[in-house]
Amino acid sequence: MVRVTACTNQKGGVGKTTTVVNLAASLALSGTSTLVIDLDPQGNATSGLGVDRRSLDRSVYDALIDRVPISELTLGTAVEGLDLVPSAAALSGAEVELVGMPARERRLSVCLAGLDQKYDRVLIDCPPSLGLLTVNALTAADGVLIPIQTEYYALEGLSQLVNTIRLVRESLNPRLEIDGVLLTMFDPRLEIIGVLLTMFDGRTRLSGQVAAEVRRHLNGTVYDTVVPRSVRLAEAPSHGLPIALYDPSSRGALAYGALALEVAARG
Repeated sequence: MVRVTACTNQKGGVGKTTTVVNLAASLALSGTSTLVIDLDPQGNATSGLGVDRRSLDRSVYDALIDRVPISELTLGTAVEGLDLVPSAAALSGAEVELVGMPARERRLSVCLAGLDQKYDRVLIDCPPSLGLLTVNALTAADGVLIPIQTEYYALEGLSQLVNTIRLVRESLNPRLEIDGVLLTMFDPRLEIIGVLLTMFDGRTRLSGQVAAEVRRHLNGTVYDTVVPRSVRLAEAPSHGLPIALYDPSSRGALAYGALALEVAARG
């Protein structure tokens, strides 16, 4: 059965899209058929996988608003086994258009029901906000992956995100997890999997301190893999390639390869 994961954090600049693109590529290269859904109006996952948004006639917007089947919107990528449902400029207005629609929180979930088991994994790149697009992703997902940058404000706002996930579980999607371990800091009832430390700089004391603090507060939910701050990771999107193709021997590529193994092991 397909496993749907929403990658979200309402803070921008934490490596969310970088994680979706490169984790998806590493999963696909390991033999796991994977689909990326770019639900962020900025469309960075789309361009990071080599697709020019300006050339698109249709996007995930058409699935959400007009119920176009996901299978009709899927594009191939440079990575064998990795497909993309792209974002487009029209998605920026979807939050407003969804407000008056019936079952507005479940539009994406209904669309994904028609995938017919074509993929083993679906990764959703969410916008850096907790609006209707993110709620649609959480309602459609089985689990949540939360990237956290190893800098000063790492935990700021996380309690709000966890509360949103709890509300989605209670009212819209009881199967939603963040990868199986208790986050006692926020809600002892909430089972969670998948917090990823990103942009780690081993040369600074601050990165080590923040990583230790996150692991202490999040009670075992944090992946062992830590994604380093990397020039090569930053360069790869400008070439429309995941790091595994752009520089497969780089530290970033090795980190996301290790993360893919952890994600697969957690199920």
